[in-house]
Amino acid sequence: MKNVIRALCALTLPLMVCCNQKNTVDLIVYNANVYTVDDAFTKAQAFAVKDGKFVAVGDDETILGQYAAPEMLDAQGDAVYPGFMDGHCHFTGYGENLVRWADLKGCASFDEVIARLRVHDSLYPAEWLLGRGWDQNLWPGAAFPDNARLAEAFPGRKVLLTRVDGHAVLVSDEVLTLAGITPATRMEGGKALVSGGRCTGVLLDNLADAAKALVPKMETAQRIQALMKAQENCMAVGLTSVTDAGLDIATIELIDSLQQAGSLAMHVNAMVNPDDSTMDHFMRQGVIDKERLTVRSVKIYADGALGSRGAKLLQPYSDDPGNTGLMLENDTFYRHVCQKAYDAGYQVCCHAIGDGGVHHILDIYAEYLKGQNDLRWRIEHSQVVAESDFRRYGDYSVVPSIQTTHCTSDMDWAGDRLGGDRIRNAYAYQRLLQQNGWVVNGTDFPIEDISPILTFYAAVARKHPDGTPAEGFQMDNALTREQALRSITLWVARGCFLEGRKGSIEAGKDADFVILDRDLMTVAESDILNAKVKRCHIH
Repeated sequence: MKNVIRALCALTLPLMVCCNQKNTVDLIVYNANVYTVDDAFTKAQAFAVKDGKFVAVGDDETILGQYAAPEMLDAQGDAVYPGFMDGHCHFTGYGENLVRWADLKGCASFDEVIARLRVHDSLYPAEWLLGRGWDQNLWPGAAFPDNARLAEAFPGRKVLLTRVDGHAVLVSDEVLTLAGITPATRMEGGKALVSGGRCTGVLLDNLADAAKALVPKMETAQRIQALMKAQENCMAVGLTSVTDAGLDIATIELIDSLQQAGSLAMHVNAMVNPDDSTMDHFMRQGVIDKERLTVRSVKIYADGALGSRGAKLLQPYSDDPGNTGLMLENDTFYRHVCQKAYDAGYQVCCHAIGDGGVHHILDIYAEYLKGQNDLRWRIEHSQVVAESDFRRYGDYSVVPSIQTTHCTSDMDWAGDRLGGDRIRNAYAYQRLLQQNGWVVNGTDFPIEDISPILTFYAAVARKHPDGTPAEGFQMDNALTREQALRSITLWVARGCFLEGRKGSIEAGKDADFVILDRDLMTVAESDILNAKVKRCHIH
């Protein structure tokens, strides 16, 4: 009998050891309030991470019973979300602004603009005095500025100040001379404002771009510093992936080199500029899908911006009769880019803000898309849409790429531009979402604040951060909290064909996640903006 017992023990002991042995992973997060943002919007308590991937997601008992890790993170009941993703921004430009440009955002008068420029110039003296973020809509009278004040404050200097939307600049006479711009200058898709027979220094869209092109390029070391600072700030607010809208070859290759070296952890979905050399360089390689870099789209512009009255409208501006805005390119250009992208399997992502711009680009897209498809061509911003055009997003599977903070930034004055009837079809995010069942959301930073929490708040509350207006703005087009969270996670991933790798906390996906000190899905609306990032993890 003793021999039988010994034999049974010999057989069962290894089985017991085997059953108690846990799988070793790198990290376990437990005691958490996990929003997986999977298709069913499942919630969980814990997950395990190994080699930069989620390997299991479930309840505490299951995960802690099956896995062991050198790093055990007790989330203490805090809310955990997939890493936030910005679906349309200017990551590189934001970084450059941080190290090179005076911050003019929020200036309440042109006097404040001058004051901030004086401080910046004293701290960072350079040949060019650069600034970004002014908005005349915030000033008494809301009139465009005149560069006569620049001549008084900074005589003989090259000064270039970009408006908050990036579609207008104020430049000194020295820059006008350098650019060869006079009151007689004409350019398709561009305009110089003239008063009393002289240029005021305000240039719109393509003429603004011509002036910006004169600014000397940054040195490589400074560009690297800018990218690293941009990443630091993005991670501080919970961003783990960004879509950088419009980059040249050198910038994309610099980003790639920093990612390959392990310096830049941020995933970048890079939209390429639409010149032939840039398109050919990337499109002949096909879709580029690296661990941290995606290149499969091209960025074009239909029109300007609403704030500078450059957005193309079907009917004149309500506060500027006779002006319908600007189309920035001709149809030959649009068809050329669309054909190259279509042939290469690339997305076309077109900036279109006015209902005229949106309508025209939908016409162009229709020639190539022909019906419903999975090419995911996008209209960036989609701010004003004609009534008859909403359904065409669904008819041609065109993705609306929205920025919900544009609504809350513009809502105080957008009605003046558009009038009472047309404003109802502006910032119509819920109606746009219903066409295909999803939208891509972002910030367009540095035009808006980089915070995805502010993006979430603007989507659901449609109010200023101070809670005004109390009733919200056109609340029938607000997003639900679930829709808003999807719009800054899984739907952004889908907008750049990365939904199989990113955007939700599911086994097999990149282990990007963010922990907040309060739950965006349940806290009072007034408490959303108080949420702070406790941890931002990039795989």
